[in-house]
Amino acid sequence: MSREMPDRPHSKSARWLHLWALLTLAATFLLLCSGGIVTSKGAGMTVPDWPTTYGYNMFLFPVSKWVGGIFYEHTHRLIASGVGLMTLVLAVWIFVADRRRWVKILGAAAFVAVCLQGVLGGLRVTLYKDELGVFHALLAQSFLCAVAILAVATSARFLRGEWDFYNPDPVLRKLVSLTTVLVFVQLGLGATMRHEHAGLSVPDFPLAYGKWIPDTSPAAVAAINAARAACDQVPTNALFIWVQMAHRALAAMILLGAVAVFRRAATASRLRATKSWSSLWLGLAVAQALLGAWTIWSNKAADIATIHMAVGALILLLGTLFSFRLFRAASAQRFRVPDPQISSGRASGIA
Repeated sequence: MSREMPDRPHSKSARWLHLWALLTLAATFLLLCSGGIVTSKGAGMTVPDWPTTYGYNMFLFPVSKWVGGIFYEHTHRLIASGVGLMTLVLAVWIFVADRRRWVKILGAAAFVAVCLQGVLGGLRVTLYKDELGVFHALLAQSFLCAVAILAVATSARFLRGEWDFYNPDPVLRKLVSLTTVLVFVQLGLGATMRHEHAGLSVPDFPLAYGKWIPDTSPAAVAAINAARAACDQVPTNALFIWVQMAHRALAAMILLGAVAVFRRAATASRLRATKSWSSLWLGLAVAQALLGAWTIWSNKAADIATIHMAVGALILLLGTLFSFRLFRAASAQRFRVPDPQISSGRASGIA
C-alpha cells in the first residue's frame, strides 16, 4: 500500500472532504436500510417501470401518489439518486485534492459501483428477475464498506498516521479477516432468503419443524406445504429449507469467530482500542443472533427483519474497517523503525 500523503493533510479543504465522505457514508447506510424496508414489506415491484415512475420523471412524480408500497419503493429510488450524486462529487473531489493513488482508485471504483448498483436495481424491475436482487444487495454491502474506507482514509487521524500505530498481530488479523468473509457470505444467504418470496421456510427456532435436522424428503416437503397451504402461506421446497439451515449454521460460526477475536484481543494486545473494537463486534454479533431468532418468532415482521439486515451490515462494516486497520498496521510496521517512546505512548490510548 502506498505511503504517499495528500498535500496539506490538515487543511480546511481536507476537513471538508472528510465531512463529505462521512455524509456519503451516512446516506449510503440510510439507502441500505431503505432497500431493506422495501424488501421486507414486499414493495419491490409496486413501481413497475424504470427509470420512470408510472410514466412520470422520477423527480416529478406527484407526492399525492406516494401511497402504500409505492412510498417505500419511490423513496428508495430518490435516496439512491442522491447517493449516486454524492458519490460522484466525492470521487471527483478525491481525484482533484488527494495525491494517493489507491484512494483515487477506490473513489473511482465506488462511483462505478454505485452506477452499476442503480442499473441492477432497474433491471430487477424491468426484467422481473428476483435473482438480481441478491447481487443488488451484496453490491450495496460492498459499496458501503468502500465508502467507509474512503471516510477513514480522508480523516485527519488517518493522515497523521495514527491508524498505523496499531496491533499488527497476525493471528488476530487472520481471525478478523476470516470472520468478515463469513459475514459477507452470510449476508448473501440472507439476501437469498429475503428474495426467494417463500416466507419462513423454517418457521420455528431453535428447532426446525420440531427437529434439529429437518426431514426434506419429497413426502416430508409435501406434508409441510399442505400445512402451509392450510394457513394461506406460500409453498417452500427442500432447497429453501436448507438455505435457511445454512444461514443458521453460519450464524453460529460467525458468533464463534467474534468470540475468538474478542479473546485474542484481550490476551494478545495492550491496546485498549483493539479490545474496544473486538468488544463492539462481539456485542453486535450477539445482538444479531437474537434479532435472527426474533425475526423467526415474529413470523418475519418487516421492521424486525429490516433491523436484522441493518445490524448485519454494521457487523460487515466494522469487520472490514477492523481488517483494514490490522493490515494497515502490519504494512506500516515494515516501513518504520520502532520508537519505544511512541509505542508506549500509543499503547494506552484509544485510537
